[in-house]
Amino acid sequence: MTFNSRFHLGFLIFFISTPFTISFILSPSPLPEPKPTVYDILTVYGLPRGIFPDTVESYNLDKDGNFEVFLKAPCYVEFEYLVYYAEKISGKLGIGSITELEGIEVKRFLFWFNVKEIRVDLPLSDSVYFQIGFVNKKLDIHQFETIHSCMKNGSLRQVLQID
Repeated sequence: MTFNSRFHLGFLIFFISTPFTISFILSPSPLPEPKPTVYDILTVYGLPRGIFPDTVESYNLDKDGNFEVFLKAPCYVEFEYLVYYAEKISGKLGIGSITELEGIEVKRFLFWFNVKEIRVDLPLSDSVYFQIGFVNKKLDIHQFETIHSCMKNGSLRQVLQID
């Protein structure tokens, strides 16, 4: 084989392989799946989306169900009762429940009570249960179907317990 024919053969191989190389380099790599929102995670676990307020900035969830939710600031949401959310909420997520809960309180009469667990019936019923010590408070699930806006302070009606 002469130098000229080897040059042509090398040029031909380069010419054929170049479009494949360029297309491989320029082809877009698949984008990573976006992280689901905390509200999406709640529904995966059978819980209503509106358990947490609209001010969630981020969350962490490990394979054992331990989670942390970070809000922009502490705030209040008015359901049937006034609910306080700390800036950091933690607990253990399970199918139909959040246990070992910290960072959520409910006001009843003139006192604030720590919510230790939130759960729903499975199959789903019309109730959400807040466990406060040894007491379970049954609330209408429809209050938690939408994500509520957070207030910096409780409403005057709720603070004074006017019904």
